[in-house]
Amino acid sequence: QVQLVESGGGLGQAGDSLRLSCVASGRTFSSYAMGWFRRAPGKEREFVAAISRTGSSTYYADSVKGRFTISRDNAKNTMYLQINSLKPEDTAVYYCAARRSNSDIYYSNGGLYDSWGQGTQVTVSS
Repeated sequence: QVQLVESGGGLGQAGDSLRLSCVASGRTFSSYAMGWFRRAPGKEREFVAAISRTGSSTYYADSVKGRFTISRDNAKNTMYLQINSLKPEDTAVYYCAARRSNSDIYYSNGGLYDSWGQGTQVTVSS
């Protein structure tokens, strides 16, 4: 399994932007499909965005489409989540996840991921 460490969270105001990063250990990052999930206070974990091994395919939850952009740099073993036009409802702990995959596809089901990071807190004030 790959070890994942998120960073970039913090406190922002509505309308601000943030960029989250997820750094993976090991030399096989390009073998993993990646995803971002979040858990808001008192709510279940929800899917945010996913990206295939090469980055050629991406998928977003309807709630973030148009505001969030997922990307990856396989040479740096890093995945990103650019968050624009922050909303108070984006307040949550954001987790990155990895799934080893033989196909260049994405996964939106959190149950299919093998490795998870510890999470980074994003708090948005109105």
